[in-house]
Amino acid sequence: MGAVFRDRVAEICGALPGAEVSDPWGGGHDAWKVGGKMFACIGAVAEGVSIKCPDIETADMLKEVGAAMHAPYFHKSWVRLPEDIDNQELKERLELSYDIVRSKLPAKVRKELPGRQTKGSG
Repeated sequence: MGAVFRDRVAEICGALPGAEVSDPWGGGHDAWKVGGKMFACIGAVAEGVSIKCPDIETADMLKEVGAAMHAPYFHKSWVRLPEDIDNQELKERLELSYDIVRSKLPAKVRKELPGRQTKGSG
């Protein structure tokens, strides 16, 4: 597991409003959460970062085209992105995962989070 990749993920995730990182299982995992719900996770040993996709079909498509791998221990709508992923794609996939998870939070929790500028807003 490359420290440089972990730093890339931390820089992107840390810039998202209300994002927090923890190590809920111990042993060096980075679990990125918004409103207490995980949107990205870097394991302690396996390479890559696991992220949530909009649906199982999108996750399957990313795996079929070789852009992602199965994310062990996660729901089928999650995939693991490789460390050699392009910076822009990594940023877009992490932000999409964040947006998916954030949009499903209870309204009260969403209202308490800092605002988020997205493409096409502002």
